[in-house]
Amino acid sequence: MTFRTVLLATALLTATTTFAAAQSAGDILATPVLRANVSVTGDIVRIGDVIDNAGMAAQIAIYRSPDLGTTGSLPTTQVLTALRAHQVIGVDTRDIKEIAVTRLARTVASKEIEQAVASTLEHRSGLGDAANLMLTFDRDVQDIRLDAANSGAMQPVAARVDPRSGRFDVTFDIANADGVASTKLRFTGTAIETREVAVLTRNVDRGDLLRSADLVVERRPKAEIGGDAASRDKAIGMQVRRPMRATQALRSADLVKPDLVQRDQNITLIYQSAGLYLTTRGKALDNGTDGDTVNVLNPQSNRTITGVVTGRGQVTIEIATPRAVAASEPAAAEQPKASASPAIPKPE
Repeated sequence: MTFRTVLLATALLTATTTFAAAQSAGDILATPVLRANVSVTGDIVRIGDVIDNAGMAAQIAIYRSPDLGTTGSLPTTQVLTALRAHQVIGVDTRDIKEIAVTRLARTVASKEIEQAVASTLEHRSGLGDAANLMLTFDRDVQDIRLDAANSGAMQPVAARVDPRSGRFDVTFDIANADGVASTKLRFTGTAIETREVAVLTRNVDRGDLLRSADLVVERRPKAEIGGDAASRDKAIGMQVRRPMRATQALRSADLVKPDLVQRDQNITLIYQSAGLYLTTRGKALDNGTDGDTVNVLNPQSNRTITGVVTGRGQVTIEIATPRAVAASEPAAAEQPKASASPAIPKPE
């Protein structure tokens, strides 16, 4: 990178005590020594940055710094010429051919900015957790380079959110270690609260069973899903209540337990009671999932009976066990004998 020599004001030259003036005053100065690598934090390079033992000339500016976060080179001959212009002579170059000058910078990554904005908006104006906020900025957020002196944390100093549109306006303040004015960063855009939800990868019909390959997880606006979003783990193995298209998000209300018994399906009828377990064939007259009560036709008796779905293709009928009469119960009281009816006299 090419550096431009800073034109120093006449007043600065007059006010600055040079090496020659210091020597004439009898000061004992160590030999100035050239540095091979220089790091600066400001926008100018001073004599004290490029040499050791600069003495009272250390604060004299001689070059502009390279861009933030970049490194440039200065030929040694050029540096010596600039030093001599300020009567800094007798520099030990240590056979250095060029000086590398790096301008230190603080990089604020775009991800850090997004997280800071989300944290600031968290739970404001009805918004939820920061992790569930989808931010759209009015301008693309890119890494920002600041002077290295801007070492403070990003502190939000102003934040506004429109609860209807989700429009936000957030301003951060970053303190400067040098005590000069802090740096302010302002960001505007739209915030939308999202939820993770299972999304279909194919079209499905009513009654279809969902498998792992049928579902992916995506984030969708909360306003679109509501509070009934179905998770992928919950949806796998469930049955859909209605026809749905690929890319549609699933709600819990769209899912039911899979039917273990289908209408007109041949099923196993189980007659069960204490000490009794009989099976026979039957025909389901209804659809039903685990625990549902369905009607079943017994083809042997040609009668319709009611049972409970207890497995795939299986309906159980509980048979009540007759209660045995306890021996201690008193026998039924004998009925009184009928008395003979009195004779009815014949009329005369």
